[in-house]
Amino acid sequence: MPSPTPFATAAQTLRHRLTTALRTRGGGGHDGPSRWTSPGHQERPNGYLFNRPPPPPGQSRKWEDWELPCYVTSFLTIVILGVGLNAKPDLTIETWAHQKALERLEAQKSE
Repeated sequence: MPSPTPFATAAQTLRHRLTTALRTRGGGGHDGPSRWTSPGHQERPNGYLFNRPPPPPGQSRKWEDWELPCYVTSFLTIVILGVGLNAKPDLTIETWAHQKALERLEAQKSE
């Protein structure tokens, strides 16, 4: 059985190379900017919905240009889907079999 010394030295060398690489690339526990963020992004949310502070008391929030068309389109989509899905024909196999059974019963009664 080989002695554990070569494995220990290999592990120590690998650990040393990894920590050196992390330090030179800027990847370990520093407070500066990282490569995953860019200027203009907040580190933490500010506690407001969509990061928009509420308007001053007595004033209402001004709608943005996209809001009215989006709300109208969403409402119309819900109405069209609600009407359309309720008015679609029932094409399930159970309904077809039930109708065929009723037709056969009617045919047997008339004979």
